[in-house]
Amino acid sequence: MAQAKGLDLVEISPQATPPVCKIINFSKFKYETEKKEKEARKKQKVSQLKEVRIRPRIGEHDLEIKIKHARGFIENGDKVQITAMFSGREMQHKELGIKIMDKIQEALSDIAEPEGRASSFGTRVFLTLMPKKKDKVKS
Repeated sequence: MAQAKGLDLVEISPQATPPVCKIINFSKFKYETEKKEKEARKKQKVSQLKEVRIRPRIGEHDLEIKIKHARGFIENGDKVQITAMFSGREMQHKELGIKIMDKIQEALSDIAEPEGRASSFGTRVFLTLMPKKKDKVKS
């Protein structure tokens, strides 16, 4: 029947019993499936991990700028890792880093939630923030 019409016999669903086939133009079918796959890839959002580095003796205005950058990353749907880097005698005062992390977390609490507590590793203190889930409105 397909040859009589000048078309192709295309197997649509080979898992079904019996397999589903259609009589259509194969190149058109191939084009349509590629188009659907491309649309599906466009709709996927790949979340990245962005890093904002600070020092424990950062100035107030500089901290506001860093918070502003972190806010932009979170609004784009990315996770943000805040890293406080210590050197020399600053290592004795890691509580300053934790205090700054708490301040950042409070400033971004409207759009972000922490993935865990601020943790210390070597000469750095880390805090990872991720965007809050948007609650669906019930009608």
